[in-house]
Amino acid sequence: MNNNELTQEHRILITLRKVLSSVARETTPPAGMQHPLSSKTIDDIKHCFVLIAARERELNELQGNDTSARPRYVDEPKTSQVVPFIKPEKK
Repeated sequence: MNNNELTQEHRILITLRKVLSSVARETTPPAGMQHPLSSKTIDDIKHCFVLIAARERELNELQGNDTSARPRYVDEPKTSQVVPFIKPEKK
């Protein structure tokens, strides 16, 4: 789905997710140093991510989009195998 097919709400959610993840990345301190954000603020950011993901899922379901697809590498082995079933004969 390209950006022209997205609703205004979906574009807002995408932008919010990108901005929040940028803030989280840019404020993450090196190992061993104290985080500049309070633990309540970090929890609030996590809660925002949960709400954004839930609403995006709802919008995709309302539009009839399949949300079960996951990206795969071309050379990645398949995780499922078709097992032939032979029905046993009745005695």
